[in-house]
Amino acid sequence: MPSDRTPRPHRVVVLALDGLLPFELGIPQRIFGLARDERGRRLYEVVTCSVRPPGPVQTDADFAVMVENGPQALAGADTVVVPASYELGPVHEEGRLTGELAAALARIRPGTRLVAICTGGYVLAAAGRLDGRPATTHWASAAHFQRLFPKVRVDADVLFVDDGDVLTSAGVAAGIDLCVHIVRRDHGTAVANDVARRTVVPPYRDGGQAQYIERPVPDPQQSSTTGARAWALGRLREPIQLRDMAEREAMSVRTFTRRFREEVGVSPGQWLTRQRVERARHLLESTGLSVDQVAREAGFGTAQSMRQHLQAVLGVTPTAYRRTFRAELSTACGE
Repeated sequence: MPSDRTPRPHRVVVLALDGLLPFELGIPQRIFGLARDERGRRLYEVVTCSVRPPGPVQTDADFAVMVENGPQALAGADTVVVPASYELGPVHEEGRLTGELAAALARIRPGTRLVAICTGGYVLAAAGRLDGRPATTHWASAAHFQRLFPKVRVDADVLFVDDGDVLTSAGVAAGIDLCVHIVRRDHGTAVANDVARRTVVPPYRDGGQAQYIERPVPDPQQSSTTGARAWALGRLREPIQLRDMAEREAMSVRTFTRRFREEVGVSPGQWLTRQRVERARHLLESTGLSVDQVAREAGFGTAQSMRQHLQAVLGVTPTAYRRTFRAELSTACGE
């Protein structure tokens, strides 16, 4: 029986450190702040805090930001986000926390989800929170990060890593991808896609997608694969051959495949499978279609094929995914 009790929004606390990048500081506020349930209620409360009493925190730009919360805010967090900073001092140089930062992090309750954007991962690593775990950071810092923290399993080739209660991302736009991913993980594709539309960002970029792409912006003198991707997204239900996509851009299959990987970071086949998995997730979450019907609508053809792909990507079967997601959604809505 539905409860009239309004659920408490998930509390996200963003730790602002001296030398922070203003853009990355604003990512959690923008992405989580826009997430709403079907009744228009906020799903997250976002609070920014410092390691010191309320006051100014210097950025890497020519201005400071006024932070109204001290480290006490960390004690009430459900999720803590550490954006990048260029003034981490001994954290970046020696792999150790300052006393001030260590005292602040000690306020975080056991079981709190930890998120690092870009070089914010240095803070989590220095605190020992990444020992023995997979993580990523900006590709330009990855080698240094690995030398400084040899116990961390660094993957420099991905946009973000979701290791359950600890998540890390590469820089800037990858921080957006990670936050949208967290919204999707918490509340499903419909909520995440709404946030993506309102912020005009891609609704999904696979965390395993390449972080560093040789030519992320197509040469204006050369054709792009954008049109073929849009064409494929409009007909995921149908069989789509690589040659069909190549013909949309008037390219040979070989040229199209090379150009696609240069622009997107994965092969056309990998990209197409990922889009179909996302379509299947959306249908499993938001409709009462049978597993067989979802498989056909997502373009997998058979339930067995869809089951294999979801198991490979998500680690669960379609039925288990639907059951788990709906159970979590009911709990979040206070049912």
